Amino acid sequence: MRKREFAASCEILRVSNPIILDYPDGQLYRQELNRIVYELTLQIRRYRPHVMLAFGPDGGVTGHPDHSMAGVFAALAFQWAGRSNRYADQLQPGVEPHRTQKLYYGTADFMLPGRQPATFAPQTAVIDIGNHLETKIAAFKAHTSQQPLWGIFEENARKRGAQEMFHLGASVKPGPIKNETDLFDGIDE
Repeated sequence: MRKREFAASCEILRVSNPIILDYPDGQLYRQELNRIVYELTLQIRRYRPHVMLAFGPDGGVTGHPDHSMAGVFAALAFQWAGRSNRYADQLQPGVEPHRTQKLYYGTADFMLPGRQPATFAPQTAVIDIGNHLETKIAAFKAHTSQQPLWGIFEENARKRGAQEMFHLGASVKPGPIKNETDLFDGIDE
């Protein structure tokens, strides 16, 4: 069911190559860290992204443990994908070390009501998503198993308006953090 929901959401968002790593819902904290980071590192090396987006270890506005763990796994994979001494067995023509240039964590200035508290990283990038808010809400609602959260999600998404907030967690170009309005600012092609 969750795979079908994900596929429907990706169709709405026009995601051209969705990938599902098949781990049990609500159980990421019980999984072997090395196995998941290995899989994510391989995907980074294959797709060679310029920028990565992830939940922070706070778990986002829901504080969900799966979201927290996904952020931890993503941070390790971000670092290790660029190192030839990590998962060297993956390396072959077409799958080589790749340093993604930036890692951002989604951040917020609110928690969903009724959740345990989380401490969010400060925003370093505010992105105007313009008229994509309705698409974002529609994509969330494609997850029919999450129907009890639809109202809370939509209300809070509309309160935030057409803005998404991120925290720069890592960058291949060290230096002082500056406020950004484009996640690809300073990216080398």
